[in-house]
Amino acid sequence: MTRTRTFLIRLLILEFCAAAAVTVILLAGMASRLSLPWKNFLQAQALHPVSGTFSTVIAFLLAAVALVSGIRSELGGFALLCLATALLILGASLTALLHGLFLDPSAPLLAILTAFVVIAVFRATGSGSRDAALGRLFGQRLGREHFRRLVEGGAAVDFPGELVEASVLVCTIHNHVELMDVLSPTDYVALMNLYLRTASDFLVDVGGYLDECSGESLRVVLGAPLPVTGAPNHAAKAARVAVELVTRLEELNRECDRRWQQRLDFRIGVNSGPMIAAAFGGSRIGRYSVSGPVVEFARHLSAACAQYGCRILAGPLSYDLASATVEGRPIDLLQRAGSRRRVELFEFLAPKDSLSTERERSRDLFWKGVILFRERNWDEALRAFSSARIPGIPDRVLDHYLERVERARRGEDEPTPEQAILAESV
Repeated sequence: MTRTRTFLIRLLILEFCAAAAVTVILLAGMASRLSLPWKNFLQAQALHPVSGTFSTVIAFLLAAVALVSGIRSELGGFALLCLATALLILGASLTALLHGLFLDPSAPLLAILTAFVVIAVFRATGSGSRDAALGRLFGQRLGREHFRRLVEGGAAVDFPGELVEASVLVCTIHNHVELMDVLSPTDYVALMNLYLRTASDFLVDVGGYLDECSGESLRVVLGAPLPVTGAPNHAAKAARVAVELVTRLEELNRECDRRWQQRLDFRIGVNSGPMIAAAFGGSRIGRYSVSGPVVEFARHLSAACAQYGCRILAGPLSYDLASATVEGRPIDLLQRAGSRRRVELFEFLAPKDSLSTERERSRDLFWKGVILFRERNWDEALRAFSSARIPGIPDRVLDHYLERVERARRGEDEPTPEQAILAESV
């Protein structure tokens, strides 16, 4: 409500300035003198009876509309100026040609130009320049409400660099090469764009910052450049968003199956911790972004999902901060060669307290099996994993651990290349 009130106050002040300038123009008769050559060119016999009233009312209305459009978007304001100019000139010309009467368009046109002069002055001020500078950095990658919060905040617009605590969500399509092989280029692009639009619109609408958007992946930041709202912390927000994103993409897959007989193999990595947030690049490619090991590890988590068979793979801090709001289960315990540090990975399953009784039983038995596996109690681990199976429901993570138990019993449970890469990136 405060941000809306600020915008309205700003608009009223600018409208008053534009209205004052338009009033001076009308009282001085400048509009009439400017319109006389155009009237003679059209060979109009006289002014239309409503010309004066029409010109005055339309002038003030267009000034207000031009101000709103110009404040929100320079491109939108310019488009409005061109469209209004064309319509006014066309209307005046048709009235003169068909009826011999002149409908004076000069006052409305001068009102639009006056409004944009006011906008230009406004953009030269500190408040106006924030809009333009932040617009160049963030574009459509941040939701409108969050962008207004950023504009009206006190942070510097150059973002020279700071260490922030935030969460990163990376969503990648693992079967994009296969899709390229079986689909025509047009169908492949249509499918991928449908995915990118669906996922990016949702992620931005819930308050994420769309840091990267390529042909096969998305990277979203929660907690920067603004703190999260509607959740206890950025990791809890990221966890709930990731779970909801899985639901939405599963629905999208049904649409893809219907239209192209293909499905997206999407995987999500979530990681939290300190990262550098700054405006990277120059005037041509400059934008706000985040960088650091935490960000890179989120990408590795997304890539490792396919190996473990899960949709969402999260780092330890993400799970610790989000465990009160989502259900999860342990996936692996990584240790870098030559290091004592261990990092545990988790899978996010569903919102807290939303699992059915049967799924809770399965999750608890799976958790018990993982503990027994780490204790090298192969028989008991195998029994727990087997009991965790829900008939008729596929569970690739469970399949993964059943295979690991069998390999471990044969002394063959060596880290896979993917696990080694993941451990090295810890």
